[in-house]
Amino acid sequence: MSRYLSPSNDIAFKKIFGEVKNKDILIHFLNDVLGKDGYDAIADVIINDPVQQPEIAGAKQSILDILCTDNKGTRYIVEMQVAPHRGFEKRAQYYAAKVYSGQAKIGDRYYELKEVIFLAILDFEKFPKKTAYKSSHVILDKETYEHDLKDFSFTFIELPKFTKTNPEDLLTYEEKWCYFFKHASEPDNMRWFFSTIKDENEVIHRAYNILEAHNWTEEELALYDKMEKINMDIRAREDYIIEKVENAEKALNQAKEENARVVEENARVVEENARVVEERDVAKKAAAEAEKIAAEAERAAAEAEMALRKAEAEKYAVEKAVAAAITKSMAESREDSQISIALNLKKSGKMSDEDISSATGLLLSVVKELN
Repeated sequence: MSRYLSPSNDIAFKKIFGEVKNKDILIHFLNDVLGKDGYDAIADVIINDPVQQPEIAGAKQSILDILCTDNKGTRYIVEMQVAPHRGFEKRAQYYAAKVYSGQAKIGDRYYELKEVIFLAILDFEKFPKKTAYKSSHVILDKETYEHDLKDFSFTFIELPKFTKTNPEDLLTYEEKWCYFFKHASEPDNMRWFFSTIKDENEVIHRAYNILEAHNWTEEELALYDKMEKINMDIRAREDYIIEKVENAEKALNQAKEENARVVEENARVVEENARVVEERDVAKKAAAEAEKIAAEAERAAAEAEMALRKAEAEKYAVEKAVAAAITKSMAESREDSQISIALNLKKSGKMSDEDISSATGLLLSVVKELN
């Protein structure tokens, strides 16, 4: 066991801040960390019983690390939490509400209820998105941010986010307390610390001396060791749970990514199908238009063929009429010529009517009638 114990251990923490003989250390610590000075500074405290008994039999009992009341009646809950604890912020609100409601007795008036301040020193990161090691939480109006409900406040110090390692860089008592919590079990660092800082009231030095192991009884050291083992078990369990949660989240994210990929691929297929359908519809429309044009062309060709046939028939009729007219004209012309010859022969008296008919091709009857 180290010569100097860790103030983060619940037993050591309560030994420093929870014993009546050390209440001046508690007062200094609260004023330093909560920024109370002047009229608001805590002048005195009463260290209360940290066990909060349930109002209803069988209900959950609450055991706080430190519970005290200052000279103005304000209640302070001070918690040291080493191992990560899911829902710790809800536990903080539960403790504060229980201490607040515990003030009311039968016949008391609500306006007499006093403020409750919750302060937690955490050896883990509770609010990963926050960069500052200290965060203070109060109830504000969502629209105007006015601080009308003033009876609850919560302050969290996340030690892993406190990164100053050189005591010469420590500017406030708050920073000195944070350094103390992180390095109290490291004698070399603490010698450097005390040789560098100003500790006017030697309050941090006194807190450090309380941690010296040889000042503890065997029973106290046994409780200290037991608490260390409990914290180790809690850390191991929380680490296991965190690993399981991280693995589950990783699997979930992978499933989401795969699902997103499948959805994207399906969307691409749907889009491609839509494009194919659209092209097919366009092709169908074009084919239908082509069929319509072809039908119109076929109908026009049929009409043209009928017109051609009609024109050819008309041409044939005209040609036939012309041929008939020419034939008639020629026949009439030939007949006139034959008659003229037959007439001349008949006048000469040299040929008989039969010979004239035979020579000219005219009918004998026609030749006989010629004069």
